[in-house]
Amino acid sequence: MDGHDSEDAKQSTADMTIFVQNLLQQMQSRSSFFNLNILDEMGSRINELEQSINDLKAEMGVEGSPSPLPPSKSSADEVKKEEGSA
Repeated sequence: MDGHDSEDAKQSTADMTIFVQNLLQQMQSRSSFFNLNILDEMGSRINELEQSINDLKAEMGVEGSPSPLPPSKSSADEVKKEEGSA
């Protein structure tokens, strides 16, 4: 085995390592983006559900009854803003 074959093998290994690292980084980026989209979708659905529940409460005339769940962060922030401006 001459030195040229050894250098080719090292270069091939280095190229393959770089290729695999780039591929893994791309997969991780896409996975993170995908997971964020899922979380955004879930948040939107929860907000829609919360609005539907509030609409039903209003129709039933029980607006003043406490919610069985603690308010979401965005709802809590809105309440704090309203209290601060009053």
